[in-house]
Amino acid sequence: MTIRNKIFFFYKREDSILEKAEGLKVLAVREGFEVVENEKEANIIASIGGDGSFLQAVRKTGFRDDCLYVGVSTLESEFYCDFHIDDTTGMIEAMKNEQVEVRKYPALSVTIDGQGSFYCLNECSLRSSIIRTLEIDVFIDDLYFETFRGDGMIISTPTGSTAYNKSVNGAVVDPMLACYQISELASLNNNHYRTLGSSFLLSDNRKMTLMIKHDNSHYPIIGMDNEAMSIKHCEKLSFELTDKRIKTVKLKDNSFWHKVKRSFL
Repeated sequence: MTIRNKIFFFYKREDSILEKAEGLKVLAVREGFEVVENEKEANIIASIGGDGSFLQAVRKTGFRDDCLYVGVSTLESEFYCDFHIDDTTGMIEAMKNEQVEVRKYPALSVTIDGQGSFYCLNECSLRSSIIRTLEIDVFIDDLYFETFRGDGMIISTPTGSTAYNKSVNGAVVDPMLACYQISELASLNNNHYRTLGSSFLLSDNRKMTLMIKHDNSHYPIIGMDNEAMSIKHCEKLSFELTDKRIKTVKLKDNSFWHKVKRSFL
């Protein structure tokens, strides 16, 4: 069994967080952890902030599958953060009384023009950077599926299904399902263009490819979780769910569906 006791704290250097972060470091040392300043030396990475900070921590540390990620919230009702920064006693009790478990979330792989590949834990979104529709041929494995024309598309993981995807009437997906979801942004459906018109799920064995037609589409913005990339000449994007799993520490009595109910019902 791997002993994990080297912890790296990821947080914004803001006055509202700095003092509390130092308090967490003192607490970690007191409980037998070694606080390291280089994330490459850590086998536990703790983000302080909200879900956005957690996503940044995973991205900035390279989507490591050889360590545990822990989300410590400074806000309320976060999906990736089970611990609150003001409840240090609760953190220690949960750890000592084995009220926590490790959950594994799949990462989505995005390959651009057959070259650079990127990971997403929440979603990848594709939109035009100018006031103009995108025209995209959609392929599932080797099957030409449809030609989309509209504002863009969202490709989300199960854990990302409650974020941007839900706002466009996509489904909320149980993260125990190995799949990813494709949702449309303001598609045009007329005598010339016809799309499925609803979100759909693909299994982890499926690969989806988007071919961007440049006669009508220019300067797409590609969103990777909470970061944006502007690529001037992007023609092909390929998506698949990878074997890479991001391990997170969660409270046993605070499941994904507890959070969905608390956040939306």
